[in-house]
Amino acid sequence: MQIAFSEKYNKLFEILSTWDVINSKDFNSQTKEYKNYWIELSKIDTILLYGGRDSGKSFAESVFIPLAVNDYKHRVLYTRYTMNSTDQSISEALRDRIDLLGFENNFNYSNNTYEHINNGGKIFIAGQKTSSLNQTAKLKSLENFSMFVTDEADEMRTYDEWDKIRKSIRATDVQCFSMLVFNPPTYEHWIYTNLFEDKGVSEGFTGIKDNILYIHTTYLDNYDNVAEHNLRDYLRLKELYDIYESYTFQEKQDADPKIKRGHRTYKHVVLGGFLPNAEGVIFENWEFGEFDDSLIYIYGLDFGSRDPDALVKVSVDNKRELIYVDEILYLNDLGTPQLAEKIIELVGHSDRIVGDSEAKRTIRDLYDSGVNIVRCRSKNKKIDLIKKMQGYKMIVTPRSKNVAKALNNYAWKENGNEIPLHEWSHIPDAIRYAFMEFF
Repeated sequence: MQIAFSEKYNKLFEILSTWDVINSKDFNSQTKEYKNYWIELSKIDTILLYGGRDSGKSFAESVFIPLAVNDYKHRVLYTRYTMNSTDQSISEALRDRIDLLGFENNFNYSNNTYEHINNGGKIFIAGQKTSSLNQTAKLKSLENFSMFVTDEADEMRTYDEWDKIRKSIRATDVQCFSMLVFNPPTYEHWIYTNLFEDKGVSEGFTGIKDNILYIHTTYLDNYDNVAEHNLRDYLRLKELYDIYESYTFQEKQDADPKIKRGHRTYKHVVLGGFLPNAEGVIFENWEFGEFDDSLIYIYGLDFGSRDPDALVKVSVDNKRELIYVDEILYLNDLGTPQLAEKIIELVGHSDRIVGDSEAKRTIRDLYDSGVNIVRCRSKNKKIDLIKKMQGYKMIVTPRSKNVAKALNNYAWKENGNEIPLHEWSHIPDAIRYAFMEFF
């Protein structure tokens, strides 16, 4: 049967035949443009499928993979970051596409693996981490795999975790590549920083850069397949998006919250733009601004081990319910003597610093080195202080880039759950240590 896709997916499916084209007898007699096109495709080692809701990316992915196995003998490691033993959605989607393509008699399925009956190709379905996230799942030997696919890749926590598996895919008989399929996360996520920002690629880009094939799609690329009720919702949100986009800067600041929400939903959920902050972020009410030097200030310090040491300058205006924050230090791999030297260099001997009450020995050693540091008061529960801080707006100095990143990503473990994630907690903790001293 004929399956139609947006032309944005042309290179995705053409990449499967690049070696055949380049090794064909008449390749050298073709035009320069033709040869350059296929040579560029032959060098691709990473594919990013990303975009918004109803964009068709998951359908394209689940058609592409059985086709790669059936027609080109690929061996596919198909993963999510975590996968429960009862999660059958990937397997069922693949089975539907295998049937749709007319390959139902070509595959056997057992033990989370679709094996091709004739050519040795296969699709092995696995989670990269156990459901508890505290240990790496046991993946089979990867040397004979030719394709590494990560579905819902925005759940994967670090570039190194992905890169380690990617580099283990080393088949030699077909072109090897890794594929990431995702809804765009925040600008601080490793997908954006490593694969967009570091590559000089803007969000929404479709094309090839540095051996990476980027394919961004929205519902507009899949318009004929969008359910009518969803389409009505998207068009309604687009109206709010267009209204907000027509506003001046000041009008945007004063806009109706309904218009702001509609704009954000359409831009980030429907069109698939990267997010300014994480879902369930704890401190949404902040903005860049200058520090109020007329106020009394205190420094907050959170210690890192594998994470950076974080030192911030904090003032609190209780009448106006404002917290002023200035980033002073955010560095990895400092021993206690080096940390003491750095603090004294930046803030001197006399200014008061409040540190984590659990780090008794480190605080004593810093104090003995001439740092004016005390342990924070521990009588208040962390969650109570966080809730109190949420009633204030934070004013963050423009130079405090790591503070901004932390506030945009410090989130609850689950929406409605009063347990903060550890990730991105160091700067908010440092702010909290100083904040409690003002009461």
